[in-house]
Amino acid sequence: MTTERITSRKNPLMTHLRKLASSAAYRRECGEFLCDSPKLLAEALHWQAEVMTVVYTEGAEFPEKLPGRAVCVPPDVMQSVSPMEAPQGVLFTCRTAPLALPSVLPGRHYVVLDGVQDPGNVGTILRTADAFACDGMFLLPGCADLYNPKTVRATMGAVFRRPVWVCEPEELKALLQKSGIPLYGAALRDDTRDVRALCYEKAAAAIGSEGKGLSQTVLSLCDCTVKIPMSPRCESLNAAAAAAVLLWEMYR
Repeated sequence: MTTERITSRKNPLMTHLRKLASSAAYRRECGEFLCDSPKLLAEALHWQAEVMTVVYTEGAEFPEKLPGRAVCVPPDVMQSVSPMEAPQGVLFTCRTAPLALPSVLPGRHYVVLDGVQDPGNVGTILRTADAFACDGMFLLPGCADLYNPKTVRATMGAVFRRPVWVCEPEELKALLQKSGIPLYGAALRDDTRDVRALCYEKAAAAIGSEGKGLSQTVLSLCDCTVKIPMSPRCESLNAAAAAAVLLWEMYR
């Protein structure tokens, strides 16, 4: 494998990587996002993501045959560009793959996030959706960027395996109706039902932010709302935990 060697933190590639890590607007402009760790690289290659550049430190383990550009850097340069406090010796960039909304949804189960701003929660929910064979995820306005390095890391590779669409609430509702899929929102309303009492043969589960819950716009689009039974001492669950319960109910 032919590689380059870069020793300067001010090299244009290093500047590019730092901007990919910090700016969603820059990621959208470039059509590229940053990933960190040998495990994620293995997942990206296995699922045929478009890997563009691999940056590594001497002695790091990764596949010998790599697509795109390979660059070796000293540890101090890796530390300056890695979004992790303790870099694992390999980071890489991938081409983003934004998906256009399909004309109809072919699957049976979907998860919808509304205003979930924490990248770790968004990534964890996608990872959970993948574990429970959910057919895809929708990000409505106010959610963390799918390609934030923290989001990507939390997916544990699911970002390469499950489709994720970004859309407006009205677009989502029209698509669900056309596909014959009801929308169940995790919230309290007059028609709220126990999460164990619903039919999940086909369903989309909507999760809101921990602070505000589902927006009024999304609540108005829900066919009904559901509640997760819990101790009366507790008011709510973390967004990722609530999603896990709903995704499990759909899966089982």
